[in-house]
Amino acid sequence: MKRLIFSHLQNWKSDPARKPILLRGARQVGKTWIAREIGKQFDAYVEINFELNPDAKKIFHFDLDPFRICRDFSLLYGQRIVPGQTLLFFDEIQEEPKALQALRYFYEMIPEQHVLAAGSLLDFEIEKIGLPVGRVASLYMHPMSFLEFLSACGETLLLEMLAEHDGTTPVSEPVHRKLLRLLGEYMAVGGMPEVVQRWCATKKLGDCAAIHRTICDAYRQDFNKYAKKHQLQHLALLFDVIPSLSGRQFKFSQIPGEFKKRDLQPSLELLVKAGLVNKVLHSAGQGIPLGAQARPELFKPIFLDVALAQSILSLQATSWLLEPEASFVNKGEITEAFVGQELLAYSPADQRPQLYFWRRQARSSSAEVDYLLQKDQHVIPIEVKSSTPGRLRSLRLFLEEHRNSPYGVRLSALNFSVDEQLRSLPLYAIHLLMGVPTSRIHSLL
Repeated sequence: MKRLIFSHLQNWKSDPARKPILLRGARQVGKTWIAREIGKQFDAYVEINFELNPDAKKIFHFDLDPFRICRDFSLLYGQRIVPGQTLLFFDEIQEEPKALQALRYFYEMIPEQHVLAAGSLLDFEIEKIGLPVGRVASLYMHPMSFLEFLSACGETLLLEMLAEHDGTTPVSEPVHRKLLRLLGEYMAVGGMPEVVQRWCATKKLGDCAAIHRTICDAYRQDFNKYAKKHQLQHLALLFDVIPSLSGRQFKFSQIPGEFKKRDLQPSLELLVKAGLVNKVLHSAGQGIPLGAQARPELFKPIFLDVALAQSILSLQATSWLLEPEASFVNKGEITEAFVGQELLAYSPADQRPQLYFWRRQARSSSAEVDYLLQKDQHVIPIEVKSSTPGRLRSLRLFLEEHRNSPYGVRLSALNFSVDEQLRSLPLYAIHLLMGVPTSRIHSLL
């Protein structure tokens, strides 16, 4: 399988001003796999997993001298570590905080040494000890995007077409229907690499569903690693309920039971920090940056992956395969969550992404735009609609009230079209909205 982030790592490999990189993201999104893939481009590759090899932690208990650390790991693993030729990968680095602290000294004392690090629960440790400013870089990983799914399925000709598309010219109806069918497969399978790999090998949805359940169970087992005992009940409840709240402004009163906000809010933040839940923040959308006008207390939650969310809710995914176009209409909340997942996947990997939405609440006229995007110094409103054209009242109202927005975007199961201030993109073409470079898409071929 190929990932868009791989091109970032290739550029990092040849960059003389490189810094140690932290691969950040939820468990099972492919961090270890991508490290091993880039490792194949080095003369040697040394992987240290602090969870599987606790003795490796002791290497950092003497001092943080990177020369000694490399020497000791060379002796321990029987593999010479040569700066400029060997990739050193620290996996599950959150298990040894001193290893995280040592990254700055690799940058300062052996800048020619390539160092990658990853950890599923990394943000919890970073919050405790911090990161040295300007000494360590981060790359953020997400579930596989639809383009990466097409690549894994061997649909190279479709990938080439989507990479070169101008974003306005309709594609032929048979090709459009094929892409919607493949997108229906993605909605059922999701973007977790292990599941995608199994789907491509067997085309058995039951096999994929079993892996979905295993991944969700692993996430639940992780609760003990970052939560206090009294929070476990709250975490489990939120984990099971949040997938049903996609596309809706979150209120703690929506959570069943007699729980108070002060009890649930810390647990919600833990799920966000673990990468399992993303917040779509409210923004006034009057200008950029969108975060300057955000109201963090107003947000919509989306789960890490649409297929995992459906698994948690025990929803049958077969309708996505049998009737994909009807499913996009009937399962609007899941479709909206998919759009958020795609927007995150195509965001710059070297920046922590943040999603926004807009809502106007008034007695006489309430309106909501599903997502706001900052593009070319402008704010672009995005509405996710069913396959029917619709009135797009909220989108047009936003454009009337926000003169700095040159146009709005409808994402739906409809074909490409342009009409004055409205650009219509099919749901399979969100990469065009995000401006993913053609060269990066070609790297998936």
